[in-house]
Amino acid sequence: MLMQKKSKGMIEAEISNELVKFEKEYMGRGPLETRTYIIDDMVIVRLTKVLTRSEEQLTRTDEGKALIKKVRSTLLEEAGHLLDAIISDIVGCNVVSMHTDVSTKTGERIIIFILDRNIGDSLKTAGHRPQP
Repeated sequence: MLMQKKSKGMIEAEISNELVKFEKEYMGRGPLETRTYIIDDMVIVRLTKVLTRSEEQLTRTDEGKALIKKVRSTLLEEAGHLLDAIISDIVGCNVVSMHTDVSTKTGERIIIFILDRNIGDSLKTAGHRPQP
């Protein structure tokens, strides 16, 4: 369940840390940097430098780029239930859907989780006083 004691930033950091851990354990390599943003009913995770050296070599051809996208997408889809559980445990609500893409140009991956309710608004006000 969503803890009112945690700030939005703390929850975003926790999601980032768990996604880095997942990438290392499940995908075999962690990203260089991970940032998470909670906006309304969405959790947006941006992971940088996720491609391995061999994948970087494959980006030199269109066929290689397509292969990287297909393999990365398939691996993440297969692990979707694990990711849903990670996000649900942290934010305290269910994941309705997950969307992802990887850039073969920059080596970034974006993962968007759609939640069953808007948590962004409640996090903005939880524990924060309005500025005068």
